[in-house]
Amino acid sequence: SFNFPQSIIIDGTNLYVADSDNSIIRKIVISSGVVTTLAGAAGIKGYKDGTGTAARFRSPQGITTDETNLYVTDHDNNNIRKIVISSGVVTTLAGAAAAYGVKWNGAATSSGYLEGTGLSARFNKPVGITTDRTNLYVTDMDNHCIRKIVISSGEVTTLAGSRGAAVDGTGTSAKFYYPSGITTDWTNLYVVDRVNYIIRKVVISSAEVTTIAGTAGTRGYQNGIGTSAKFEEPYGITNDGTNLYVADSGNHDIRKISKATQSRFILANSIKGINSTSYTFTGLDNETTYFFKISSVNSSGTSPLSGEVS
Repeated sequence: SFNFPQSIIIDGTNLYVADSDNSIIRKIVISSGVVTTLAGAAGIKGYKDGTGTAARFRSPQGITTDETNLYVTDHDNNNIRKIVISSGVVTTLAGAAAAYGVKWNGAATSSGYLEGTGLSARFNKPVGITTDRTNLYVTDMDNHCIRKIVISSGEVTTLAGSRGAAVDGTGTSAKFYYPSGITTDWTNLYVVDRVNYIIRKVVISSAEVTTIAGTAGTRGYQNGIGTSAKFEEPYGITNDGTNLYVADSGNHDIRKISKATQSRFILANSIKGINSTSYTFTGLDNETTYFFKISSVNSSGTSPLSGEVS
């Protein structure tokens, strides 16, 4: 049996599950359905690196894989754990190496906000995690931001986000409010901004954050394009390269977002005096459908020109 399983990942042969309230990581052989415990001791919460059932977790939440290792957000231990799939060896990749609520290094608790490498970094209730095989990206929920971890070194930095009502922007100028689920298409991250009730896109190369679906600050249920849609405390998210799929937990349903129909409306009322048959807009991307309203007016800007589009 399971006890509040929170997330799942596949390597093509097996499923791996963060069995949160059992504080263990489970393996399911897809072909047979056989379930075993890869790491942690069922029902025993704690913090300990080790092999297999000798390791301890405290409410693991998110899980991802590079097909050699699993990476887990150990939610209540406020750290990121690495599990070697072949051996079940568990180590702490980043975050304070301390038991829940215990002072660490004589000063700081296991939770907090701090950039750093390995055990010197701090998280506050990490939830979602995804990878591009070089880096991990984590929703640091109670710090309201997206953290980047270099897998080879354990270096932790903040890619985007700070606390607040939804604001698009670059890096920490963007605002999130309790981000939870996260997925990647290797170019962008897609993040569930849970208490802003929206889905955000983060361009990995630039840390530019935009809102692609949902009405910021307004909860509810409504299908639609982009910001005309509404969610009710969405939580989890994944993608198949073409579409995003969101667990809209407050509405008790699964929502689909087509990346091809993400829309951005461009208001270009200030563009005047174009005397040619073409105009070039800059700053557009290949994954967004843009809608343009084109009006052709006379020199005074009061009426359409004869024979022109309006």
